Amino acid sequence: MALPAGTGLVAYNAAISRCARAGLYPRALALFSEMRGRGLLVDEYTLPPLLNSAALLRAPPAARALHALLLRAGLASHLHVANALVDAYAKLSRLDAARAVFDEMARRDVVTWTSLLTGLARAGAHDAAVRVYGGMVDEGVQPDEFAVAAVLSSCAGSTMLELGRSVHAAVVRLGLEPFLSVGNSLVSMYAKTGALQDAQTVFDAARARCTITWTALIVGYAQNGRGRQSLEIYTDMVRSGCRPDYVTFIGLLFACSHAGLVDAGRAHFRSMVTDYGITPGPGHYACMVDLFGRAGRLEEAMDLLNRSTTELDATVWKALLGACRVHRNAELAERAAEMVWRLDPKDAVPYVMLANLYSRARRWDDVARIRVLMKSRGITKEPGCSWVGVNGVTHLFHVEDRGHPRAAEIYQKVEEMTERIRAEGYVPDTDWALQDEAPEGRERGLAYHSERLAVAFGLLAVPAAAPIRVFKNLRVCGDCHAAVKIVTKLYGREIILRDANCFHHMKDGACSCGDYW
Repeated sequence: MALPAGTGLVAYNAAISRCARAGLYPRALALFSEMRGRGLLVDEYTLPPLLNSAALLRAPPAARALHALLLRAGLASHLHVANALVDAYAKLSRLDAARAVFDEMARRDVVTWTSLLTGLARAGAHDAAVRVYGGMVDEGVQPDEFAVAAVLSSCAGSTMLELGRSVHAAVVRLGLEPFLSVGNSLVSMYAKTGALQDAQTVFDAARARCTITWTALIVGYAQNGRGRQSLEIYTDMVRSGCRPDYVTFIGLLFACSHAGLVDAGRAHFRSMVTDYGITPGPGHYACMVDLFGRAGRLEEAMDLLNRSTTELDATVWKALLGACRVHRNAELAERAAEMVWRLDPKDAVPYVMLANLYSRARRWDDVARIRVLMKSRGITKEPGCSWVGVNGVTHLFHVEDRGHPRAAEIYQKVEEMTERIRAEGYVPDTDWALQDEAPEGRERGLAYHSERLAVAFGLLAVPAAAPIRVFKNLRVCGDCHAAVKIVTKLYGREIILRDANCFHHMKDGACSCGDYW
């Protein structure tokens, strides 16, 4: 409904602002069109709520049009207008545009920096977000609770535990601990970087908790191989009166799948529907498929998928494909791979998983066929790599990597590790070697996997009293998992290895995953 004829700019500004605050974003933009149609000019109060409305409606053309208008109107020098523009582009994931506006601003405040930082963190540009946070601190701008929450998210995403600790120190110094979003971000950051005890300490000290707080700890315990404790925390959460949500149940089902708790997983899957009215999504089905698959119940997994009324995405079929690889069911794996290709033709994962399955069965012709198929379709696989942080410097390794300045020492340490673990009874599992070579060549290839090189460097460079934290972008090799466990026993070191799936806390020859991963 149009505003009365003769309505002035101030009234339009107020109406647009009210609509934007109430979430009536299309109405806010409609009022703007009506206002322009009546010949009214914009001012610095008109544009910020409109830019926010355009961003939350995911409407880049509207944001660009408003940007052009504010430039013509000479309003770019108004700080709150420019801030709204940076924030809009950041929310729309137009990060280059957000950065360009940011760089052109003659003056910036905490809102400016936080808008860019939050946008980068939300888009997964974690290294860039961390750099922006550093620039903010260097400029003497005191971060607020929103900036801190965003940079903690990026510390978790980029596995920068030590930076996360320094941000935590800043939180204490600035008195930001009471903010719920900050506490939630700290719990999540520590859990996602493998510092589970620190996550628990922050959780225990929290003055207030919400569903996000509890869920961050539940997911953290699940991802760190403590599935049973994850379920115990959920019980405490329900007793506290806090209501679980969609993400909570993903964490619970993940915990069940990685701890082999099939009956508990079934019960929680039913409970989310019957007790909380939450419709299972693809993430829940992926966890259930993984749960059944790890337990060798592939028929039960397929029965669940056949009964599902949810539109299943590629993650579900990749979970089934992973289970097929573990149990060497090539026929079902091929069906699952076909489903992934239909949903996401450019995803390299099904090709790699099938090739791995075939190689473990010594079906080299099929391995070659998959590689040819990948090449013909222009599919490239993400190269595996592992990294270790020492004194703020990240040291990256690829398989058989000799590019590190200390490569000679690292390879000597690998040879030493291999001799010592063999003497302890280690026998290389060449099923994990993906090359069609003689046994000696396959064993040598396993010894120089990226995670093994990273562990060797950690033994050389990380102080004896500190755990060695190794991160890998793909799933850890099963042979490396077995070898590194023995290394922890022989060298008296704790090694925390995080792969694409979960954390493996290894100490005294044992792993938190209980070898059920």
